[in-house]
Amino acid sequence: MCSRGEVLKLKGVIVVRKHIRIIGLTGGIASGKSSIARFFEERGVPVIDADHLARVAVMPGSPILERISAIFGKGVLLSDGSLDRKQLGALVFASADKRHQLEMILHPEIRHLAEDCIARAVVDGHRLLVYMAPLLIEAGATDRVDEIWVVSVRPEIQLERLMLRDGISRAEALSMIASQMPLSEKERYGNVVIDNSGTQQETRRILEDIWKQKVENCNE
Repeated sequence: MCSRGEVLKLKGVIVVRKHIRIIGLTGGIASGKSSIARFFEERGVPVIDADHLARVAVMPGSPILERISAIFGKGVLLSDGSLDRKQLGALVFASADKRHQLEMILHPEIRHLAEDCIARAVVDGHRLLVYMAPLLIEAGATDRVDEIWVVSVRPEIQLERLMLRDGISRAEALSMIASQMPLSEKERYGNVVIDNSGTQQETRRILEDIWKQKVENCNE
């Protein structure tokens, strides 16, 4: 199925989400979701980034940031009043309870912001949209999309890329990976699974094949 209907609101104006297909793009940490998203952007497909929406939600002075500092302490704020994402990340990666607390604060606001972005894309006439969210499945946000595409990578490659990207030790990287849903489990939710273990050129060839089969053929 290439589309479905849904009523959304944009600044008080009701719009009907019709003839738009939303792909939920997800995967584990350091699996390469952003590079996959760029492939879509090159083809004029809007990409809504849930991580970006999370940053918007915690802008200095926002109610969400005030709630976070009230629960996790002023130590999660930098001297300019903005969120110390590294400090907060260290807290939530070390505790499933704290991670759940943070998600309960953030996820409703991210949903609200995402719905505004989707409605805007409808108004602008787009027929295909990508919603990129690392916690799409865990956050129970699968109803926001029409299908799920999972970016996967071999465990040893994921570990190596995370250590290199964040400049962290093997133990730290393993701890971060272990705090998330295993990629093998996420793959079971995927309508499409993209293996991003190879070179950029190899992944691009995989994406071009998927694009022809799952996007171009769907529009014929």
